[in-house]
Amino acid sequence: MELITKKGDIEILEVQGKADITQFIKFPFRLYKNDPNWVPPLISERKVFFDTKKNPFYRSAKTRLILARRKKEYVGRIATCINYKHNEFHQEKVGFFGFFDVIDDYQVAELLLKVALIFIKKEGMERMMGPCNFSTNHEVGMLLEGFDSPPAVMMTYNKPYYNDFVERFGLKKEKDLFAYIIDRKAEIDPRLRHVFERMKLRNSVTLRTLNVWRFDAEVDLINDLYNRAWTYNWGFVPLSKEEFQHIAKDMKQIVDPDMVFIAEVNGQPVGFCLSLPNINQALKYVKNGRLFPTGLLKILWHTKVKNKIDSVRVITMGLVPEFQKRGIDTLFYLQTFDVGQRKGYNWAELSWLLEDNDMILRALDHMGGKPYKKYRLYGMRV
Repeated sequence: MELITKKGDIEILEVQGKADITQFIKFPFRLYKNDPNWVPPLISERKVFFDTKKNPFYRSAKTRLILARRKKEYVGRIATCINYKHNEFHQEKVGFFGFFDVIDDYQVAELLLKVALIFIKKEGMERMMGPCNFSTNHEVGMLLEGFDSPPAVMMTYNKPYYNDFVERFGLKKEKDLFAYIIDRKAEIDPRLRHVFERMKLRNSVTLRTLNVWRFDAEVDLINDLYNRAWTYNWGFVPLSKEEFQHIAKDMKQIVDPDMVFIAEVNGQPVGFCLSLPNINQALKYVKNGRLFPTGLLKILWHTKVKNKIDSVRVITMGLVPEFQKRGIDTLFYLQTFDVGQRKGYNWAELSWLLEDNDMILRALDHMGGKPYKKYRLYGMRV
């Protein structure tokens, strides 16, 4: 650890090596120890994520990991990220903060946020925004509403007082994100089905599932569709082939190919919809974040024996620009709902959804979806 600054009995330290990274990863385990809705990450997966040699994300980003310590006990953490690809794509100078966790002590939070702000300003940035862990292609947002249930896979969770701390520091709302929930009992208007079946035939739309025997080729296809489909979306950052494959490698271990759909029009791929089984329903029982010696057994027990995973998260959906606003997105949701029912999933989370994406939000309302969690991204000038 390298000492950055000290105020009273609080030391702010920068992570330097592998042992320090482990401390950074493990800090939340003590903080959330008695929180029934916190889901521990797998320590091995987090180590790979923070490995600047193994994770291609770092080829176009500069990050710093920071810990707060009081009397030899860690009391908080934060990270900063200058995402050069984001800034080039959006023609702006913004630095991100993320991985923000802190005890219920504003003095510690203020010092962590202040150091992050200084780091970001020294890099020539004009704004600080977050939390992003580390980009919009990873985990984003601070939970604002919906603390009564665990997060779905690859969604964030935090203490309620975090929002008070960042607002007290001067950060303002940048954008709100919603998570919608829909369960198998939802009643979908038959007229809606009829309309979209006619649209499907009229536009020669077919939906197929993921071909796991051609996994790498399918990933490359979805990568291309994703970058084309999301170009004009708020916060979008294009993903390189290497980075997309890196993310897909982790997903491959849990993906249900029957819940991944690719839309084709006259045989030409035009969009995709990706849902993942909500592995967090099993991970929450692996309290120490380790697969060995007992963590893997717990996951197997709760997935194979007790069948705890009864939900999916619809993570992302995209259509190339020329096929947007034709109702294909609603077809994706209907297909996900129908197949999910047949496979025994009881509910699905659809997240995250921009607060101003009125078309999608209205479609989900018609399908019986309900907003049940809200997340917020904050920003301020540096």
